[in-house]
Amino acid sequence: MPAKGNIYPEVHVRSPKEQTWRVFRRNTLAMTGLWGLALLSVLTILAPWLAPYSASAQFSDALLMPPSWENHGNIDFFLGTDDLGRDLLSRLIFGARLTFGNGVLTVLIALLVGGSLGIVAGMSKGYQASILNHFLDTLLAIPSLLLAIILVAILGPSLLHTLIAITLALTPQFTRAIYIAVANEMQKEYLTALRLDGGSRWHMLRYGVLPNLSDTIVSQTTRGLSVAILDITAVGFLGLGAQAPKPEWGTMLADAMELVYLAPWTVALPGLAILLSVLVVNMVGEGLRQAINEVMD
Repeated sequence: MPAKGNIYPEVHVRSPKEQTWRVFRRNTLAMTGLWGLALLSVLTILAPWLAPYSASAQFSDALLMPPSWENHGNIDFFLGTDDLGRDLLSRLIFGARLTFGNGVLTVLIALLVGGSLGIVAGMSKGYQASILNHFLDTLLAIPSLLLAIILVAILGPSLLHTLIAITLALTPQFTRAIYIAVANEMQKEYLTALRLDGGSRWHMLRYGVLPNLSDTIVSQTTRGLSVAILDITAVGFLGLGAQAPKPEWGTMLADAMELVYLAPWTVALPGLAILLSVLVVNMVGEGLRQAINEVMD
């Protein structure tokens, strides 16, 4: 008996998330950045189990040992050691938690607080929105690094104070970006029709505004994460952030500056870690932004 064909085939319509992933996956640079971001995340979470030694362990018989591929290197210290005999690979792995991990934490807090304020301000009208708008303009006129340095100078040098300062410096940026996006979205015709139809503010926010904020959130989050990493390392380099012997990348860079000619790997490796972390974040963010825009268009 011949098989009967299906004259009404079902067409699978991919969701926006599936379409975004398909577009993103075709971007080689974005996928490379995603793998790099995944590696950074693994190092941040599993640092105590992946590092071959403790970050503070000192080996007096291996002072300033070059990386293992050099003539006088040793495979036991794959990336070499510093002037106190501490393994640089272990310190870089633990430093990923202090620099990258704390950067993610500050950005998430700034996104939550600043995004909530931006949504409330964008959906409101009158003097409240106007006051918040002018207040944000005043705060955004000050560079985030300068604001962080001022706050740390007032609170005192420490990593915790640095994270608080950077979070406070990033929050207005998220508030401003999301406020503008929400305010522009509220002017569109479909939301006007929804409002005239009797839709509540929560209904408009959930079904009309939030689904169209993904581009703004992705762009601002990746930009904020890059700024957070650079600010944490910059404040640490100036001696106002994480204090020695903590293996924060900026602090490691500052401690090794006197060894730049004697042991250049002690300066190059933390600097390379900072460069690569910012690079992969920007690659992923740009790839996501392009994918979202292509799907939305």
